[in-house]
Amino acid sequence: MDYQHYFAKRISDLKSEGRYRVFADLERQAGRFPVALNHFDGGVREVVVWCSNDYLGMGQHPEVMAAAHEAIERTGAGAGGTRNISGTNHTHVLLEQELASFNGKEAALLFTSGYVANQTTLSTLGSTIPNCVMFSDELNHNSMIEGIRHGRSAKHVFRHNDPDHLDELLSAYPTETPKLVAFESVYSMDGDIAPVSALCDVAEKHNAMTFLDEVHAVGMYGAEGSGVAERDGVRDRVTIIQGTLAKAIGVVGGYIAASASLVDYVRSFGPGFIFSSSMPPMVAAAALASVRWLRRHPEVRERHQERAATLKRLLAEKGIPVLPSISHIVPVMVGNAALCKQASDLLLTRHGIYVQPINYPTVPVGSERLRITPTPLHDDAMMSHLVASLSQVWDELDLHKSHHPGVPRTAAAE
Repeated sequence: MDYQHYFAKRISDLKSEGRYRVFADLERQAGRFPVALNHFDGGVREVVVWCSNDYLGMGQHPEVMAAAHEAIERTGAGAGGTRNISGTNHTHVLLEQELASFNGKEAALLFTSGYVANQTTLSTLGSTIPNCVMFSDELNHNSMIEGIRHGRSAKHVFRHNDPDHLDELLSAYPTETPKLVAFESVYSMDGDIAPVSALCDVAEKHNAMTFLDEVHAVGMYGAEGSGVAERDGVRDRVTIIQGTLAKAIGVVGGYIAASASLVDYVRSFGPGFIFSSSMPPMVAAAALASVRWLRRHPEVRERHQERAATLKRLLAEKGIPVLPSISHIVPVMVGNAALCKQASDLLLTRHGIYVQPINYPTVPVGSERLRITPTPLHDDAMMSHLVASLSQVWDELDLHKSHHPGVPRTAAAE
């Protein structure tokens, strides 16, 4: 086999399909979020970022940066090893205690990313609980799918956000059979929110554990910001809450929060935790400062929701096709990979706006989109410029005249 030819051919195919991913070379500007510098072809231009997962701008919050600076001066850059071998810094312990309190649980456990938290926890439970059966929402994130797959337990996929279908599938098993239901709260590409209480009703009826991925809700929903389960008053009914420190918290890393015995079980048997070096203490310190600040400031969540609602209204008034969304996610539908890339390029090069095109495999073919994430720091002037620029691009590419078919459901989102 000519390996290099094979690799080049596959990349060429991606480009011809309009699905080849080009990374924008960005340089974030501390204190100026959402403004960044875009390096390109030897030049530099200032852009406004409209697709960041730093949903609240906490990655550049003064208290968060100060905590990171102080920690690196005090403890150095790295953790020194895995959690088991000299890598447990006191800041990790404090952060896990804070995350447990934040989520209303007895204990919490840190991971290097939300992906690793999902994959490790689900694969560990699936592979070590005898005869365990997993039930997964059809639009669950790739990390959850991979975790269930690697656990090699029996599994079933239930229709998206459909408690009745879940009930039907669970009914095929005796009450005493170990079961776990895995789903997300906010689905990041379509912006819909799970009926957490109803799914818990079904799971409890069949004596099943529940695993809730709150990655796109952490920091943004609930009185203190721990997520949709807090907002809906059902945290005590969810067996395991999983979250990230890389989005609204503004840093990097993931966690689970649950009972002390369950957390200790994953800590003791989960390979993805046992064999991974622990996060740098400066990262843990920054995350700790961010969580503590967000718990005290509900007004930032109110501003965030207002910004998202305002943008949806302004886009709709201009005839820009926004997928109905009840969350902070604003999906602008294009429905064609090549046109989606062209729209993104025009926004960047002509209007100083960065919105990454979202194509397959992140979303199904035919549902390509620009996924916009307004933050509390996007002001009215920025918003007006975005709407006017999108309208110009839509006119130039004749997207106003395009037929947008029923949108296929989104799976394995980033």
